[in-house]
Amino acid sequence: MSSTQVVVIVIVVAVIAALVAVAVVASRRRALRERFGPEYDRVVAEQDSRSAAERELRERERRHAELELTPLSPESRARYAAAWEELQVRFVDSPAETVGEADELVSRLIAERGYPTGDFSDQIAHLSVEHARTLTHYRDAHEIRQRNERGEAGTEDLRQALVHYRALFADLLGEEPVPTSTQQPEQRHPDHDHDVPSR
Repeated sequence: MSSTQVVVIVIVVAVIAALVAVAVVASRRRALRERFGPEYDRVVAEQDSRSAAERELRERERRHAELELTPLSPESRARYAAAWEELQVRFVDSPAETVGEADELVSRLIAERGYPTGDFSDQIAHLSVEHARTLTHYRDAHEIRQRNERGEAGTEDLRQALVHYRALFADLLGEEPVPTSTQQPEQRHPDHDHDVPSR
């Protein structure tokens, strides 16, 4: 075999190896995009580079794998659904307090499923692996709750917060917590004291 043939073989092998590497990276990237959905784009925007973002997401997957997540029993699921329905009805009379109660109920559900509930950023990171599609709702609800604590949230903001909390709550519960007719709270009109919240 001549030296020219050896060089050609080495070049061909190098090109094939490079193509395989590119295909592997593209496949991993596609898998991360599918798993994390909009969270993928958010992390890419926050990091210095796409590879740094993807390292962060793979690290989230690794930490998530260490959790001991447990499914809810039918009794527990029914208890949470009933609690959400009661909370949503209470919104009519006390929207500001109800948003705080919604946050506590969602936190209890998160904890019962086996997720850590300490630092909000860590909580988001752990939830993002299986619940990435509802995290924007959770972030928005959290932000409105903080504004509510400062006295800066109006009734419509509070209604939106409850709608946002409900998205993650339903995702964690694995089903819609209340019938369609009472899914989203609304401000009560003075002449309808007993309206059931609806969209």
